[in-house]
Amino acid sequence: MEALIFIGIQATGKSTFYLEHFFKTHIRINLDMLKTRNKEKILFKACLDMKQSFVIDNTNPTIEDRQRYIPAIKENKFRTVGYFFQSNISDSLKRNLTRNRKEQIVKEGIKATHDKLQIPSLKEGFDELYFVQIGKDNDFIIKEWQNEV
Repeated sequence: MEALIFIGIQATGKSTFYLEHFFKTHIRINLDMLKTRNKEKILFKACLDMKQSFVIDNTNPTIEDRQRYIPAIKENKFRTVGYFFQSNISDSLKRNLTRNRKEQIVKEGIKATHDKLQIPSLKEGFDELYFVQIGKDNDFIIKEWQNEV
């Protein structure tokens, strides 16, 4: 059983990464789809109860945001893995413009998330951490965490 927590500002490739790497094996928990924290909480608890691997596919920019999940994940004996997505604001703003209009995030929203972004640490309760960046060919480059960005 595995719980993955994605971390990064909007338009860094988190949802695409999920589709390419975890769609067939992990339930996706995402506030954009679920719309409310209550619905998110219900699906999160169902995954824990069913021992179903899942991905928290939100921005999760702060330690406090991530602690919404980690204690329950650890209590239910899931392996806890964090993926920090390179959060270069200018690249994210460019990628955001390629989204269809309904899915675009306002520039101020991306900047606000960037401003509160806190670098993750194994001390938060992660068993593993990875750094993900988008390569020249729009492929994902995954590196083991080196405690730096």
